[in-house]
Amino acid sequence: MKNVQKANKLVDSFNAAIEGFLYVFKTQRNMRIHFLLALLVIMLGIYLNFSRVELMLLCLTIGLVLITEMINTAIEIILNKISSSYTHWVKLVKDISAGAVLVASLNAIIIGYLLFFKQNVIYDAFRLGMDKISQSDWHISFITLAVIVGIVIAGKTFFHRGEPLRGGMPSGHSAIAFSIWILVALITQSSLLVFTVFVLAFMVAQSRIARHYHTFWEVFAGAVVGIVTTVLVYRLLTG
Repeated sequence: MKNVQKANKLVDSFNAAIEGFLYVFKTQRNMRIHFLLALLVIMLGIYLNFSRVELMLLCLTIGLVLITEMINTAIEIILNKISSSYTHWVKLVKDISAGAVLVASLNAIIIGYLLFFKQNVIYDAFRLGMDKISQSDWHISFITLAVIVGIVIAGKTFFHRGEPLRGGMPSGHSAIAFSIWILVALITQSSLLVFTVFVLAFMVAQSRIARHYHTFWEVFAGAVVGIVTTVLVYRLLTG
């Protein structure tokens, strides 16, 4: 029983964190711009076959920009509740927090320039990049799952149903489970393995209904999202 309560508290903590991120994403135009650019840059880095160290630098730089934007938003919310008699100090603190976002953004631009505009990197990578992606299953899997998670969170935000990690339309668990099934079916030639993964995906979907986290249609929608997105991304990246 204690383990179940701890698990629920952990899920609640993750939900609160994701909802905080979504609040900033929905209310702050700059956050939406940063987030969109971050997705494009990461996908471009994967496409250009960056090394693990280069991808780590990209992720750390992007993370710093997003974190400073979120902290800046939190500071603004707090300061907006302060009495107008402290207008000068409120403006000063807001300017400083905005300056932190500016520094992080300039740092990201510099690192991005150093990584993406190495001598001949664009020419060589675009000439061979697609072939390397088609030969690397983990790149395809990573991009596919990232896109599905984004679609699921966007769907729950649009329909205003459920929490980011629990309930709502569509079912994220079903989407990921059936996405893995399709990836296995596309990558391997073992019929037994494909059938086994399908059974596991079906059990995941059924468990979401049995525990009353989702309705049948939410689970069905999640499965469709997982299958269709996986097929489209795989075909796009492998030609």
